[in-house]
Amino acid sequence: MRRVSRMVVPINAMLQSSSRKQRSDADAAFDKIVARAEQDSGGSSAGDETFLEEYRTLLREVATVPTISGLGWTGMLTDLRTRMANRFRVRRLIAEHPEIADEPIDRPVIVTGLPRTATTLAHKILARPEGNRAPLMWELQATDRFDIDERLKRKRRKVAAQMSAFGHRFAPSLKQIHPMEPESPEECVFALPHGRNLLVCFRLPEYRAWLDEHDYLADFQYYKQVLQVLQTGAPRKRWVLKSPYHLENLDTILKVFPDAKILWTHRDPNTVMGSWCSLMESGTALANREYDPHHIGADWIEMLSRMVDTARSSRAKLPRNQIVDVSYHQLTGNPYGELPGIFERLEMDWTDDDHDNLGRVLARPGMKRGHEYSLAHYGLDEDAVDRAFGDYTRMVHAMR
Repeated sequence: MRRVSRMVVPINAMLQSSSRKQRSDADAAFDKIVARAEQDSGGSSAGDETFLEEYRTLLREVATVPTISGLGWTGMLTDLRTRMANRFRVRRLIAEHPEIADEPIDRPVIVTGLPRTATTLAHKILARPEGNRAPLMWELQATDRFDIDERLKRKRRKVAAQMSAFGHRFAPSLKQIHPMEPESPEECVFALPHGRNLLVCFRLPEYRAWLDEHDYLADFQYYKQVLQVLQTGAPRKRWVLKSPYHLENLDTILKVFPDAKILWTHRDPNTVMGSWCSLMESGTALANREYDPHHIGADWIEMLSRMVDTARSSRAKLPRNQIVDVSYHQLTGNPYGELPGIFERLEMDWTDDDHDNLGRVLARPGMKRGHEYSLAHYGLDEDAVDRAFGDYTRMVHAMR
C-alpha cells in the first residue's frame, strides 16, 4: 500500500526553508494564526488566555519534532488555526445571543469503543432516524447557527471539502482506510480542544504526559456550546456523538451530559491494534520525513490499553442501563439482526426506513475495511497485546 503520494517529496522540499524558519520562532508563527483566526471568525481571543497558552505550548513542542516535514508543519498550523477560529466564533455567537446557552441537549447517544470497532457504522446508522442528529464534519470545523445564510453554508462546505481532498490527495491510503466526507457525521475530535487525536502524526511526549493529567471538563463544556450553537434555529433532535477517545472520559462526559446513553463497541484488541497502527502510519508518513513503525506500535498499545482500563473503571460506577455493549463481530456479521435490539436499548424505534438506510450505509465506500496490516510491522505480537489489555480480550471473545 502506498502511504503517501509521489508529490509529497517535492512539495516538502519546496516547503522546507519556510517551515524551518517558522519553526525557529514558533511563538511568532502562533501569533500569526491567532490573528488570522480572529479575522476569519469575527471573534476575539480576549478572555480565552488559558486555552491560547495551551495551544501555544503545543505548537512549541511540535516545532521541535526533528522529523517533521513541511507538509506536517503546515498541516498543524492549519488545524490549530481552524480550531481557534471555530472557538472564537462560538464564543462570539453566544455573547451576541445569550439564549443559545439555554438550548437543551437531551439524552445524547455517545458512540465509543476502541478505534476500528464499527463505531463509524453504528454512528451513521444511529444518526439517520428522523428524531436524531449528528454533527457533520464541516459543522464541527465551522460551527454556526442552523439558520445561517445558505450561501455561507455552501462556502463552508466547500472549504471542508478542499481540506478533505488535501488529505486524500497526499495520503491516498486514508481514502481507503478512513475516508473523510465533509457532509457525513463525524467524530467529536474535530471540535474538542484537546485529545489524543493530536498525537496521530507526531510523537509529542510532553503533550502526551499533559493529556494524561488533563481535566477535560472545560473541553466538554465547550463542546456542549458547539452543539447548542448548531441546534439554534433548527428542530430539536437527539444528538448522536462519536469518538473512540471518549472511552477515557466517560465520567466527565456524564457530568456535562448526565442523561447520555453510552454505546460501547467491542472487538479483539489484536485486530484493533494492527488496523489502527496502519491508519496511524498513513498520517505519520505524511507529516514526517522519516519514522519508525515500532514507535507507532509502542505508543498506541500503551494509550489504547490505558483508555480501556479507564473506561472499565468508570463504568463500574454507572447504572447498568446507561451503557449498551455491542460486539463488533455480531454487529458486522448480522447487522439486520443486531440493530433492532440496539435501537430498543437506546429507547429508539427500529423502522422500515432504518432497515433501508442500513443497506445504503453498508454499500458506502470505506465501510468495508480491505487494507492490509501486520502486528509485527509495528513491533507487536499477540502476546504483547494480550498482556497490555489483560482480561479485556477474554471478555470480548466471550461476547462473540
